[in-house]
Amino acid sequence: MSMEPTMTPSRPYLLRAFFDWLLDNDLTPHLVVNANIPHVMVPMQFVQDGQIVLNIAPRAVGQFHMDNDAVSFSARFGGVSQQVYIPMAAVLAIHARENGVGTLFPPEPGYDLWLEQAQTPTPVEPEPEPPRPSGRPTLKVIK
Repeated sequence: MSMEPTMTPSRPYLLRAFFDWLLDNDLTPHLVVNANIPHVMVPMQFVQDGQIVLNIAPRAVGQFHMDNDAVSFSARFGGVSQQVYIPMAAVLAIHARENGVGTLFPPEPGYDLWLEQAQTPTPVEPEPEPPRPSGRPTLKVIK
């Protein structure tokens, strides 16, 4: 019986490769994002059919950071600067604005567990009621 080793998702590695390749060819990388995934922070007024396409070219964004867990940056939307956060599980595709060259990312088992955990609400303990004052109420004169 052969057990396959558990592998990390390939999406962040492929995303970085396509991002660099598009920039090296003087193209504008656009990211297609599923805005319905938990923890996605995008300007919701620009979401259409649950998705948003974002220009992630260096000249369009600031504080750009991409790691194995997420893509984050600041950008201006309608003249207003906003912080954007995209978990890797929400990245659907990357393509060039100019010619559409890029790739769609297939579903990956590594993100299924992440999504399951992200959608499971964490139990919130109710706050204890403050203790009731004992004895008679008193009033204080304030001058």
